Amino acid sequence: MKHGKKYVDSSKLVDRAKLYETAEAIDVCTKTAKAKFDETVEVHVKLGVDSRHADQQVRGAVVLPNGTGRTVRVLVFAKNEKIDQAKEAGADYAGGEDLMAKIQNEGWMDFDVVIASPDMMGVVGRLGRILGPRGLMPNPKAGTVTPDVARAVKEAKAGKIEYRLDKTNIIHCPIGKVSFGVEKLQENFDTLMGAIVKAKPAAAKGQYVRSCVIATTMGPGIKISTARFAAVPVSEEK
Repeated sequence: MKHGKKYVDSSKLVDRAKLYETAEAIDVCTKTAKAKFDETVEVHVKLGVDSRHADQQVRGAVVLPNGTGRTVRVLVFAKNEKIDQAKEAGADYAGGEDLMAKIQNEGWMDFDVVIASPDMMGVVGRLGRILGPRGLMPNPKAGTVTPDVARAVKEAKAGKIEYRLDKTNIIHCPIGKVSFGVEKLQENFDTLMGAIVKAKPAAAKGQYVRSCVIATTMGPGIKISTARFAAVPVSEEK
């Protein structure tokens, strides 16, 4: 695969054979950002689990202390007073079957997060084929199926992200923008990795965090040493 000049220049800053400590990796990562826009910094974590088994799934959500740097459009499925509560909390859209029909009939998808109260899952379930493949289906583990829709909206707006395994047992998550600087990005990184380590399934055997790579939207991957994640005592993984 042929890369552009900016990518090639950025790659020269990275030692491909090195496993970087977190702070150094993030510092190098921000220096590889050459695009004219504020690039997103992404983390890719390969875990020693098998996502084909239900007892080895890793999924959850965490609020990043410094947010993600992007504006999140929130859609809430709720009834009666919970619709008003969701809107007061900052939801961009809130309603019931009217919104379901708009998604089904018009292909409307102008939202980034979907939250639902438990009594609306019968309605939302009909959107499974549309929302599921896009990773937008509300889920209790991610805190997006909850009776407290107002709190869920506030968390989503504050920078709550969902982490989940893909079919290759890798978690992909944004941790902010290059403009955040090393300190804020490291705070977000540590928060995300702490959540992933605590979510280790009891059925997982051997090395849990196999590899960790950080990269900007347009930049090369930088390998982070996983030694400190392996050193977390089991007693702390709660």
